[in-house]
Amino acid sequence: MSHYQAFLEGGDFPTPIGKIVCLARNYVEHAAELGNEVPEEPVLFIKPASSLVYPGGQVEIPAYSNNCHHEVELAVLIFQRCKNVSVETAMDYVHGYGVAIDMTLRDTQAKLKEKGYPWEIAKGFDTSCPLSIFKNKYEVGDPHNLGIQLRVNGELRQDSTTACMVRKVPEIIAYVSSIFTLDAGDVILTGTPAGVGPVHSGDVMEAWIEDVGSLKVSVK
Repeated sequence: MSHYQAFLEGGDFPTPIGKIVCLARNYVEHAAELGNEVPEEPVLFIKPASSLVYPGGQVEIPAYSNNCHHEVELAVLIFQRCKNVSVETAMDYVHGYGVAIDMTLRDTQAKLKEKGYPWEIAKGFDTSCPLSIFKNKYEVGDPHNLGIQLRVNGELRQDSTTACMVRKVPEIIAYVSSIFTLDAGDVILTGTPAGVGPVHSGDVMEAWIEDVGSLKVSVK
Protein backbone atom coordinates (compact mmCIF):
# COMPACT_ATOMS: atom_id res chain seq x y z
CA MET A 1 0.00 0.00 0.00
CA SER A 2 1.57 3.27 -1.09
CA HIS A 3 -0.22 5.48 1.42
CA TYR A 4 -0.60 4.57 5.06
CA GLN A 5 -4.24 4.31 6.06
CA ALA A 6 -5.78 4.42 9.52
CA PHE A 7 -7.90 1.38 10.28
CA LEU A 8 -10.31 1.03 13.16
CA GLU A 9 -9.98 -2.31 14.90
CA GLY A 10 -12.77 -4.60 13.73
CA GLY A 11 -14.07 -1.94 11.36
CA ASP A 12 -13.98 -1.06 7.69
CA PHE A 13 -13.20 2.64 7.84
CA PRO A 14 -9.85 3.00 6.02
CA THR A 15 -8.82 6.64 6.01
CA PRO A 16 -5.61 8.01 4.43
CA ILE A 17 -3.42 9.55 7.09
CA GLY A 18 -2.92 13.27 6.59
CA LYS A 19 -0.71 15.35 8.81
CA ILE A 20 0.58 14.16 12.17
CA VAL A 21 0.61 16.98 14.70
CA CYS A 22 2.72 16.28 17.77
CA LEU A 23 2.77 17.88 21.20
CA ALA A 24 6.12 18.26 22.97
CA ARG A 25 6.78 18.23 26.72
CA ASN A 26 3.31 17.17 27.81
CA TYR A 27 4.49 15.01 30.74
CA VAL A 28 6.29 16.81 33.57
CA GLU A 29 8.69 13.94 34.34
CA HIS A 30 9.74 13.60 30.70
CA ALA A 31 10.44 17.32 30.44
CA ALA A 32 12.50 17.07 33.62
CA GLU A 33 14.56 14.10 32.43
CA LEU A 34 15.69 16.16 29.43
CA GLY A 35 16.34 19.26 31.51
CA ASN A 36 13.39 21.15 30.04
CA GLU A 37 10.60 23.12 31.63
CA VAL A 38 6.96 22.51 30.76
CA PRO A 39 6.14 25.41 28.40
CA GLU A 40 3.39 27.88 29.21
CA GLU A 41 1.89 27.31 25.77
CA PRO A 42 1.81 24.02 23.84
CA VAL A 43 4.82 23.34 21.63
CA LEU A 44 3.85 21.71 18.34
CA PHE A 45 5.70 20.05 15.49
CA ILE A 46 4.55 18.01 12.49
CA LYS A 47 5.58 14.66 11.09
CA PRO A 48 4.80 13.96 7.41
CA ALA A 49 2.83 10.90 6.29
CA SER A 50 6.11 9.50 4.93
CA SER A 51 7.27 9.05 8.54
CA LEU A 52 4.70 6.31 9.18
CA VAL A 53 5.55 2.67 9.80
CA TYR A 54 3.01 -0.17 9.83
CA PRO A 55 2.83 -2.58 12.78
CA GLY A 56 5.49 -5.22 12.22
CA GLY A 57 7.57 -2.83 10.15
CA GLN A 58 11.04 -1.41 10.67
CA VAL A 59 12.42 1.88 11.88
CA GLU A 60 15.53 2.89 9.94
CA ILE A 61 17.90 5.19 11.80
CA PRO A 62 19.38 7.81 9.44
CA ALA A 63 23.14 7.77 8.91
CA TYR A 64 23.44 11.33 10.26
CA SER A 65 22.46 10.27 13.81
CA ASN A 66 24.05 8.10 16.49
CA ASN A 67 21.42 8.57 19.19
CA CYS A 68 17.87 7.59 18.25
CA HIS A 69 15.34 7.53 21.09
CA HIS A 70 11.90 5.93 21.55
CA GLU A 71 8.90 7.90 22.84
CA VAL A 72 5.60 6.04 23.29
CA GLU A 73 2.51 8.22 22.84
CA LEU A 74 -1.29 8.10 22.77
CA ALA A 75 -2.43 8.90 19.22
CA VAL A 76 -5.77 10.58 18.50
CA LEU A 77 -7.48 10.06 15.13
CA ILE A 78 -9.60 12.97 13.88
CA PHE A 79 -13.01 12.11 12.44
CA GLN A 80 -13.95 15.16 10.38
CA ARG A 81 -12.73 18.60 9.37
CA CYS A 82 -12.63 21.12 12.19
CA LYS A 83 -11.21 24.56 12.91
CA ASN A 84 -11.21 26.65 16.10
CA VAL A 85 -13.18 24.08 18.08
CA SER A 86 -13.89 24.65 21.75
CA VAL A 87 -12.61 22.49 24.57
CA GLU A 88 -16.24 21.56 25.27
CA THR A 89 -16.88 20.19 21.74
CA ALA A 90 -13.40 18.91 20.90
CA MET A 91 -14.13 15.26 21.68
CA ASP A 92 -16.90 15.24 19.06
CA TYR A 93 -14.15 15.22 16.42
CA VAL A 94 -12.29 12.19 17.82
CA HIS A 95 -12.80 8.91 15.97
CA GLY A 96 -10.42 6.67 17.85
CA TYR A 97 -7.16 6.15 19.69
CA GLY A 98 -3.95 4.40 18.70
CA VAL A 99 -0.45 3.61 19.93
CA ALA A 100 2.39 5.61 18.41
CA ILE A 101 6.14 5.79 18.88
CA ASP A 102 7.70 9.18 18.23
CA MET A 103 11.23 8.30 17.13
CA THR A 104 13.62 11.15 17.90
CA LEU A 105 17.21 11.71 16.83
CA ARG A 106 18.32 13.20 20.14
CA ASP A 107 21.81 14.22 19.05
CA THR A 108 20.52 15.90 15.89
CA GLN A 109 17.76 17.63 17.84
CA ALA A 110 20.22 18.98 20.41
CA LYS A 111 22.51 20.43 17.75
CA LEU A 112 19.62 22.13 15.97
CA LYS A 113 18.18 23.54 19.20
CA GLU A 114 21.57 25.00 20.13
CA LYS A 115 21.57 26.94 16.85
CA GLY A 116 17.93 27.98 17.14
CA TYR A 117 17.00 25.98 14.06
CA PRO A 118 13.80 23.96 13.52
CA TRP A 119 14.23 20.28 14.41
CA GLU A 120 11.98 18.52 11.90
CA ILE A 121 14.85 16.40 10.56
CA ALA A 122 15.24 14.99 14.07
CA LYS A 123 11.53 14.16 14.33
CA GLY A 124 10.06 13.77 10.84
CA PHE A 125 12.52 11.54 9.01
CA ASP A 126 11.25 8.48 7.11
CA THR A 127 10.03 5.71 9.49
CA SER A 128 10.03 8.04 12.51
CA CYS A 129 6.39 7.35 13.40
CA PRO A 130 5.38 3.73 14.00
CA LEU A 131 1.59 3.70 14.43
CA SER A 132 -0.91 1.00 15.39
CA ILE A 133 -4.41 0.42 14.13
CA PHE A 134 -6.97 2.52 16.00
CA LYS A 135 -9.58 1.54 18.57
CA ASN A 136 -12.96 3.27 18.37
CA LYS A 137 -13.22 5.91 21.09
CA TYR A 138 -16.37 4.30 22.47
CA GLU A 139 -14.41 1.11 23.20
CA VAL A 140 -11.75 2.96 25.17
CA GLY A 141 -12.13 4.08 28.76
CA ASP A 142 -11.14 7.50 29.99
CA PRO A 143 -8.26 8.51 27.66
CA HIS A 144 -6.78 10.42 30.59
CA ASN A 145 -6.45 7.34 32.81
CA LEU A 146 -4.75 4.67 30.69
CA GLY A 147 -1.60 2.74 31.44
CA ILE A 148 1.14 3.38 28.87
CA GLN A 149 4.33 1.36 28.43
CA LEU A 150 7.21 0.67 26.08
CA ARG A 151 9.65 -2.24 26.13
CA VAL A 152 12.88 -2.69 24.19
CA ASN A 153 13.91 -6.33 23.72
CA GLY A 154 11.53 -7.20 26.54
CA GLU A 155 13.02 -4.66 28.96
CA LEU A 156 10.52 -2.18 30.39
CA ARG A 157 11.69 1.33 29.56
CA GLN A 158 8.59 3.54 29.87
CA ASP A 159 5.83 2.83 32.39
CA SER A 160 3.31 5.52 33.26
CA THR A 161 -0.29 6.62 32.82
CA THR A 162 -1.98 9.19 30.61
CA ALA A 163 -3.26 10.73 33.84
CA CYS A 164 0.16 12.39 33.99
CA MET A 165 -0.47 14.43 30.83
CA VAL A 166 -0.23 18.16 31.51
CA ARG A 167 -2.73 19.07 28.81
CA LYS A 168 -5.68 16.75 28.21
CA VAL A 169 -7.04 15.65 24.84
CA PRO A 170 -9.86 18.26 24.52
CA GLU A 171 -7.46 21.10 25.32
CA ILE A 172 -4.89 19.75 22.86
CA ILE A 173 -7.43 19.45 20.03
CA ALA A 174 -8.82 22.93 20.72
CA TYR A 175 -5.34 24.45 20.60
CA VAL A 176 -4.14 22.53 17.55
CA SER A 177 -7.33 23.41 15.62
CA SER A 178 -6.74 27.08 16.38
CA ILE A 179 -3.46 26.83 14.45
CA PHE A 180 -4.16 24.19 11.80
CA THR A 181 -7.39 23.12 10.17
CA LEU A 182 -7.76 19.44 11.06
CA ASP A 183 -9.11 17.01 8.47
CA ALA A 184 -10.46 13.47 8.67
CA GLY A 185 -7.45 11.18 8.91
CA ASP A 186 -5.22 13.67 10.70
CA VAL A 187 -3.52 12.32 13.81
CA ILE A 188 -2.45 14.08 17.00
CA LEU A 189 0.31 12.66 19.20
CA THR A 190 -0.16 13.73 22.81
CA GLY A 191 3.34 13.56 24.28
CA THR A 192 5.46 10.92 26.00
CA PRO A 193 6.10 9.99 29.63
CA ALA A 194 9.53 9.64 31.24
CA GLY A 195 11.88 6.79 30.44
CA VAL A 196 12.87 7.61 26.88
CA GLY A 197 16.12 6.11 25.72
CA PRO A 198 18.22 4.91 22.80
CA VAL A 199 17.58 2.06 20.41
CA HIS A 200 19.99 0.37 18.04
CA SER A 201 19.92 -1.80 14.95
CA GLY A 202 18.44 -5.20 15.80
CA ASP A 203 16.31 -3.96 18.70
CA VAL A 204 12.60 -4.74 18.94
CA MET A 205 10.20 -2.19 20.44
CA GLU A 206 6.84 -3.13 21.91
CA ALA A 207 4.51 -0.30 22.91
CA TRP A 208 1.23 -0.76 24.76
CA ILE A 209 -1.60 1.47 25.94
CA GLU A 210 -4.38 0.13 28.16
CA ASP A 211 -7.71 -0.41 26.34
CA VAL A 212 -6.15 0.82 23.09
CA GLY A 213 -3.81 -1.96 22.02
CA SER A 214 -0.17 -2.65 21.24
CA LEU A 215 2.43 -1.99 18.57
CA LYS A 216 5.56 -3.97 17.75
CA VAL A 217 8.29 -2.82 15.36
CA SER A 218 11.97 -3.54 14.88
CA VAL A 219 14.95 -1.27 14.31
CA LYS A 220 17.13 -1.59 11.21
